[in-house]
Amino acid sequence: MTKKEVTSTPAASSASRTLSSPSTGKASKSAAGSALSQHNAPEKTTSSAAATAASKTLRDGRTSKDSKSAAGSALTQKAPPKQK
Repeated sequence: MTKKEVTSTPAASSASRTLSSPSTGKASKSAAGSALSQHNAPEKTTSSAAATAASKTLRDGRTSKDSKSAAGSALTQKAPPKQK
């Protein structure tokens, strides 16, 4: 089953700004990289490590709006857990 979510153009722009910012932390950059790689790529999903980084980014009160946008996009594209 193919997922339907892809990173939107505004979220991809936010991810790009996050990646190019020298003051952005490692977790934010990981989430932004995942989100950017999924722009117009419905076959790609967010890895567990990137999803953890995105969650950390969203919980951090110091995170910029651009970083949170990219992290939210990355979390939306996390593959659902496999059914047993």
